[in-house]
Amino acid sequence: QVQLEESGGGSVQPGGSLNVSCVLSGYEYSKYCAGWFRQAPGNEREAVALIGSDGGKKFADSVKGRFTISIEKSENTLHLQMNSLKPEDTAMYYCVSEFYINAVQCFVQVFSLVTPPSNWGQGTQVTVSS
Repeated sequence: QVQLEESGGGSVQPGGSLNVSCVLSGYEYSKYCAGWFRQAPGNEREAVALIGSDGGKKFADSVKGRFTISIEKSENTLHLQMNSLKPEDTAMYYCVSEFYINAVQCFVQVFSLVTPPSNWGQGTQVTVSS
């Protein structure tokens, strides 16, 4: 059974940086489509960034150039580095994973929630406020 455990997050002033991490345990296959979604109060859940086992990555337009995503395969740990944070980045951030089939499945279908990820973490709160 796949389990996703997030850590990091917290509160920061606008312009600051935060890193959130996620340990993927129980993951027995090497093909993954993994990353982060977020949901702010009153808003729909939306994709932030995904990384595929093909090496591909996709970011939401709102975070391009500010967020980076990476994975430490040896430790099954996913990282989201968030820089130049804005108040509109305030949300609950969820780690997600899905079996990778191909780039369209990961970066189009999963990203847009046409095919929601199978596995979700409990979420970690990120608050950007002065």
